[in-house]
Amino acid sequence: MEKLIITAALTGSGPTRENNPHIPYTPAEIAEEALRCWRAGAAVVHVHVRDPETGRPAFDRKLFLEVVERVRAESDILINLTTSAFNLEGPDAGERRLMPVDLGPDLCSLDIGSLNFRGRVFINPSEWVETAADRMRKAGVKPEMEVFDMGHVRQARDLVERGLLEDPPYFQICLGIAWGAEADLETLLALKARLPAGAQWSVLGVGQRQLPITTHAMLMGGHVRVGFEDNVFLSRGVLADSNARFVERTVKLADLLQREVATCKEARTILGMPQLS
Repeated sequence: MEKLIITAALTGSGPTRENNPHIPYTPAEIAEEALRCWRAGAAVVHVHVRDPETGRPAFDRKLFLEVVERVRAESDILINLTTSAFNLEGPDAGERRLMPVDLGPDLCSLDIGSLNFRGRVFINPSEWVETAADRMRKAGVKPEMEVFDMGHVRQARDLVERGLLEDPPYFQICLGIAWGAEADLETLLALKARLPAGAQWSVLGVGQRQLPITTHAMLMGGHVRVGFEDNVFLSRGVLADSNARFVERTVKLADLLQREVATCKEARTILGMPQLS
């Protein structure tokens, strides 16, 4: 079985210090969390940024750049910058969402399809998805295609079939988000079965479903995402004091399941990405 790529999703745009006092807000805090996860065994970090004063979601070039520079100065971990931005509005919001692609990350998230999302509508028009895929391909940035339901997988397959993505396509199967696909084994099996041949895939589960669904993924040969973006509790009633705690637990579980964990260099090979010079 292929080695396991562990992604740490450090902050997201939802959890605050009211949910967990250890949520990182400043670029320095986010970068330090990335480095802790790297030392614990993560090969990829998924990065959102926050307003350092308020902790509210931000989409600021300087904040992204500071995180990237701090992390790259001390590690070889793959950096995945988000292109999700609920706080952006206006006719140019779609173009502004692609700003992180130009900052030299290894990967960027690419949300496939729209979704009713916790009382809001997460809008990702087909035209924007294709523009984003093209921008990433030209910039040499690997798209991490986030799919929340079966129709999103179908749309992503169309992108693959039309040659808009470099091989191998890389999917993040997002489970348990209201109102996307359920976080259970039956749903995971159904979505996995519809992925294009040769695809690499990872799974995230929200809240208490994080551990069960990532365990299923490890047994099925997939990769996993863990961290504060998806869950702030390490166990029932116990808040994690760092994203690294989730990574450490995942490494231990992988060892019990006899699944080797990929290094950053090995993750690049698995995902068809160039090695660092």
